[in-house]
Amino acid sequence: MILRLLACGLFAFAGASFSQSITPSAVYQAGDSASSRLSAQSGIARHEIRAQLMPRRYTTIAAEIGAKISNLPVSEGGAFSAGQMLVEFDCSLQKAQLQKAEAELEGAEQTLKSNIRLEQLNSVGQLELDLSKSASNKAKAEVGANKAVLAKCQVVAPFSGRVAEQRIREQQYVQPGQALLDILDDSVLELEFLIPSSWLRWVKIGNGFAVEIDETRKTYPARFTRIGARVDPVSQSVKVAAAINGKFPELMAGMSGKVLIAPK
Repeated sequence: MILRLLACGLFAFAGASFSQSITPSAVYQAGDSASSRLSAQSGIARHEIRAQLMPRRYTTIAAEIGAKISNLPVSEGGAFSAGQMLVEFDCSLQKAQLQKAEAELEGAEQTLKSNIRLEQLNSVGQLELDLSKSASNKAKAEVGANKAVLAKCQVVAPFSGRVAEQRIREQQYVQPGQALLDILDDSVLELEFLIPSSWLRWVKIGNGFAVEIDETRKTYPARFTRIGARVDPVSQSVKVAAAINGKFPELMAGMSGKVLIAPK
């Protein structure tokens, strides 16, 4: 009787320990990483590919000098051409410094010319002549430096495009390195998205497809322009880029939509 009671107790204790060691949460945690990988792959496998319209080129223009802004000829959202002035600074102080440097250069050159004539007459020492040459070269360097600063008093557009954001206002004083404008080139809108790596068998640069944009509820033609250099080992996907074929005034950078591709 005592032996049977001990055996029953041991069996109950072992069963309780076994039920505690293998719980549903433990099973879920063990398969969590695998299920997350399957989930990452399933979205691409269903071919529900999302993409966002991006400009071909975009950048932030920053101030190279500290000065007050006197003119902003292109307003936010406005279009501009390559080489057009976008920001003009009040550089009256820099102009005065250039005039001072030019006057000092003129004086140094006159002194050098005079010493050269005296040297021909053996009326000046070599040291004095060398010092006058050095002073002339220094004055030339000062003029060049001031001209370089003055050239930064106007910021011109590096490419044609539009002003996406104006971060400053007229009559505002800015510091060197401060952001002024966000500009973009929307002459060609591009798409960047992921495709299954298995599609690399038939996806080629120049292949065409369609994209449905959410904001306009219209479908537009596009073509592949770039294919990524590596495959993501977890999702088995690769990044590609495409461009919208044609000009559509209603499209803007930042819009998004669904890529419509029929796998082969």
